[in-house]
Amino acid sequence: YDAAGNVSAQSSPVTATTSASSGGGGGGGCTATYSVSSSWSTGFTANVTVANTGTTATSAWKVTWTWGGNQQITNLWNGVESHSGQSETVTNANYNGSLAPGGNTSFGFQANSSGSNATPTLTCTAS
Repeated sequence: YDAAGNVSAQSSPVTATTSASSGGGGGGGCTATYSVSSSWSTGFTANVTVANTGTTATSAWKVTWTWGGNQQITNLWNGVESHSGQSETVTNANYNGSLAPGGNTSFGFQANSSGSNATPTLTCTAS
């Protein structure tokens, strides 16, 4: 933040990674890496990279998190977003759910925000 309390542009992305395996047997698993690419006093843009860390291909993935402040997504690309209060869920689009082992895809969004914009803890599941 600058002296006036505005969010200042970040010189490098903030990254958080959390991984979770899909339920049941098999070799599914994924990580989601979050980075803020641009920020300003009333909002920001972010990108999330979803990587298949398992030993088998995925047919679908889902990334969930809970905002710690008043953030609200206004535009999202390369995924399908839903939310309930501060809880966010993004699932694959119809064209990017299939990931080979070691493969990845990404989605991005623009969001409104004021005050603190802490990096959320993401949970990724793949099937």
